Amino acid sequence: MSQALPPALDGLAPLRVAAVQAEAVAGHVAANVATAAAAVDAAVGRGAQLVVLPELFLSGYDPETLRLRPDDCDVDIDDGRLEPLQGAARDHSVAVLCGASVRMSHGARALALLSFLATGEVLLAYTKQHLWHAEQTIFTPGTDGASVELQGWPIGLGVCYDGCFPEHARAASDAGALAYVCPSAYVVGSEHRRDLYYSARALDNGIYVVMAGLTGRCGSLEFSGGTAIYDPQGRPVARVESGTGMAVADLDVSLVHEARLINPYTDDRLASLGGREIMVLDAAR
Repeated sequence: MSQALPPALDGLAPLRVAAVQAEAVAGHVAANVATAAAAVDAAVGRGAQLVVLPELFLSGYDPETLRLRPDDCDVDIDDGRLEPLQGAARDHSVAVLCGASVRMSHGARALALLSFLATGEVLLAYTKQHLWHAEQTIFTPGTDGASVELQGWPIGLGVCYDGCFPEHARAASDAGALAYVCPSAYVVGSEHRRDLYYSARALDNGIYVVMAGLTGRCGSLEFSGGTAIYDPQGRPVARVESGTGMAVADLDVSLVHEARLINPYTDDRLASLGGREIMVLDAAR
């Protein structure tokens, strides 16, 4: 697939995105919804058209609490506890993506992204496909990728560990995404990996990457934030260095086009690398 942009996308207006770095309370959906709604209010004050909150933000990211108190942690799209966040999206006519533990109709639990529309409607936008260690004993992995469209911008979706696999963002890009939103929760000590992954996914594909990270203590874990928006050449154009806050940036389609001219990876990628020859260089052998 060529990296050239379809003519219809050349004239896209910039999209202002806010990636929120915030603390969550383990097993306290109502408190986390209130924090999320306040963050939406603040993001709209900075002109945001899309607000992104971290992985599992509504439940808090604490495996023990998720296992022992599923009724406190899980939500569905009709959950009354979501109303303040629905109201914030509706009142401000803004789109919101937020991580949640979602109870599916067939009883399985999904580590998911919920979308809160400007109409106040809540939809299940994406279910995480690559589950990290402890998550595998709690959640059922998603089977399909997903993208959304906002103001004409095609946006691929991932959650944390998804973004560690180059092929996940590549699949979104191949499907036409110009940005990849990947809310995350990285524990303290993993900062070196965290910052590399999402910068690389942007550079790999000539797309924007939006990472909203959990920060502070949640249950037994301490999270490192790392919230950032990366441009299509992998450079952070906005980030939160520490504590709570938000990274705000305008996604500019002209920079996608420029990056793909400089680094035409998709156009130059070989369909096959053929076989592999192994040559022994030890003289003694």
